[in-house]
Amino acid sequence: MSSFIAAPQAIAGMSSGSHISSNECISEHDMTKLVCLSCGQTNRFPETRSGAAAKCGVCGDALIDGRPHDVDLATLRKAIRNDGLPLLADFWAPWCGPCRMMAPAFSKAAEALRGQARLVKLDTQAQLDAAAAFGIRGIPTLIGFVGGKEALRQSGALPAAQIAELAGRLRQTA
Repeated sequence: MSSFIAAPQAIAGMSSGSHISSNECISEHDMTKLVCLSCGQTNRFPETRSGAAAKCGVCGDALIDGRPHDVDLATLRKAIRNDGLPLLADFWAPWCGPCRMMAPAFSKAAEALRGQARLVKLDTQAQLDAAAAFGIRGIPTLIGFVGGKEALRQSGALPAAQIAELAGRLRQTA
């Protein structure tokens, strides 16, 4: 038996402009989960609603904003397990020339992929355990996750078009 949500207050992550009438029932299967990349809270919102309007029920930040977010290892792991959208993670370091060269392209790709995939950045210098946990041997390395599992891996700096193409491959596996 599936559970249903009928109260607008029960749906974390919906902006004040988006609400569900008391006559509307939403199945758990019709909900998308996204982890807030700012505070780490898992949020749910109806798939039928625009994800662009979804906000974190705890901190109020947008869940889908078309920009890459710096995350720590714990937030990345939680997003991998829970996110309903494909997740593309850039493992990088501030001292890495190719990483710094790719940063604007990664930002451009995040903007182009708004609502289709979320892009995050993890600083392997600040998060030393991340490189070992994900078997990072060189940076920059992009790892794509879908449904809690690694779906692709690519090392080396890429232009925005190739980053978007990788995310497109992720969406196909979703």
